Amino acid sequence: MSNKNSTCDEKKFDRFFKSHAKLLRNYIYYKFGDLEQAEDIVQDAFIKLWNNCSKVSLDKAKSYVYTIATNLGISITRHQKVKFKYQDYVIRHKTDINNESPEFIALEKEYMQKLKNAIADLPERQREVFLLSRIDKKTYKEIAELSNVSVKAIEKLMHKALLTLRKKIGNI
Repeated sequence: MSNKNSTCDEKKFDRFFKSHAKLLRNYIYYKFGDLEQAEDIVQDAFIKLWNNCSKVSLDKAKSYVYTIATNLGISITRHQKVKFKYQDYVIRHKTDINNESPEFIALEKEYMQKLKNAIADLPERQREVFLLSRIDKKTYKEIAELSNVSVKAIEKLMHKALLTLRKKIGNI
């Protein structure tokens, strides 16, 4: 492997980590539903990449960490039932609405709870695609590349997710 494409170069590895870790964490979180677990999995995947840096070139590194992280998530899921923890995410990313009426705040809270439950109830692949699109603002093409499926498959998953959510809580 040429040195310019080496994952063993600390600066290149650090740049790679900084540009991919957050999205990988979100991807694993959306897929398996546990933010803390997703952060641990991402750390483990990058440690494994570093330990195998002489075998994995930079152009293969993204695929490598996604595969490792996904496999770790599947392995962990086999041993425990994962309850989707979307509420913490919503609370941390919600805008401040102090100037609104108490009625509005109560209605919004009720709606957010319905939305959280509806998203949590989506099948895994639909939930993953929905959150990558709506929270991370990824295009269908980007999601397809992350998931190793066609853009058409992503469109179908998103369509199904939106239909299900609309049935449960109205227009999104």
